[in-house]
Amino acid sequence: MVAVVIVGVVAQQPSGDSSSAIADEQSGENNGEQTLDLARRIDGEVTAVGEVDAPVVLVEYADFRCPFCGVFARDTLPVLIEEYVDSGQMRIEWRDLPVFGDESVAAAVAARAAGEQGYFWEFAEVVFAGAPERGHVALPPERLLEIATEIGVPDLDKFVADLDSAEILAAVQIDASEAQYLGIASTPLFVVNETPISGAMPVQVFRDTIDSELAKVGH
Repeated sequence: MVAVVIVGVVAQQPSGDSSSAIADEQSGENNGEQTLDLARRIDGEVTAVGEVDAPVVLVEYADFRCPFCGVFARDTLPVLIEEYVDSGQMRIEWRDLPVFGDESVAAAVAARAAGEQGYFWEFAEVVFAGAPERGHVALPPERLLEIATEIGVPDLDKFVADLDSAEILAAVQIDASEAQYLGIASTPLFVVNETPISGAMPVQVFRDTIDSELAKVGH
């Protein structure tokens, strides 16, 4: 079971502006209180990309059926990987927050099942590539298997068996519980070290935030 790493006491927040909820916790730093640290830095974690000791960690709370998560995945994520992850400056850690029903939960499990064989990000890329700019992509079981086949998951029998894995489902639920604990009710929501970004903002917003966090740690 993956541990939830939280520094400080985080109160349950009402639904609404999720970034404000996290920013309220972060503001404790100015009052001499403990602040929020969501990075897990687990070596070999299939839902993360980048060096485990990178100075900046971007945590993304997302749903595979969220259209704005798709916008980020298509337009911004490749840029951030090229500019910050490949250079060792940043690590990206995915968090499942399935808010659009049973198909969202099933897709989260399926992506992790693909990840068990080293294909989490390839699975996510195909899902988001086919997502509409508005509305929610349909991801029935046959489509999940189709995607796994398309990206070349080597052991499809294991993939299908893992779709019913209680352990993988528990990992999805841990992420969702963490988000609920933090008062995050919508996707996508990002936390760059301790700085929140709400929504699929332009890539320059991410660059400015990442650069600011790098400067704080002397990079």
